[in-house]
Amino acid sequence: MSNRYDEWFKLRVVQQCLREETSLREVARQHCLDASTVRQWLDNYRQHGVTGLRKKYTHRSAAFKLAVLERMWRDGLSHRQTAALFDIRERRAIGRWERQYHSGGLTALAPKRKGRRPMTKKPPSPSPPPDEERSHKELLEELAYLRAENAYLKKLDALIREKRAATQSRKPKPSKG
Repeated sequence: MSNRYDEWFKLRVVQQCLREETSLREVARQHCLDASTVRQWLDNYRQHGVTGLRKKYTHRSAAFKLAVLERMWRDGLSHRQTAALFDIRERRAIGRWERQYHSGGLTALAPKRKGRRPMTKKPPSPSPPPDEERSHKELLEELAYLRAENAYLKKLDALIREKRAATQSRKPKPSKG
């Protein structure tokens, strides 16, 4: 069943089917709907009232799915009748459960996780120890590294300025005329 229609729209369509002498197919055509959709809404309404028209998001256990299938097989119900009886809103769920059960047994009916798998938590990267805990040698090595990095950046800056000055001096000066 499509989730794009709200509860009140579904209720208006169902009530139109129940009170008018118009056929279910005609009501479906008037609202640009598939007749099977309207039939499902009507079945859900008859079985569960207004709550049968509400959106419903549930995760069903393998035991529940098996009980639904066994009831359907025992009583000779159709997928549509079974869905209305158990208030299962997804149109193709029972057929899918039946295929899964025949292909993989009860374990195939177990609910599957949806969405992305959660990321594994990585241990935080070790932060450098505070200066008080570092040895004199480690501090001198870091100081030498930082001095070299500073000298490199100063040299790079000087080269960039030199290049700019050279391009400025090559430009012809506008003549006064």
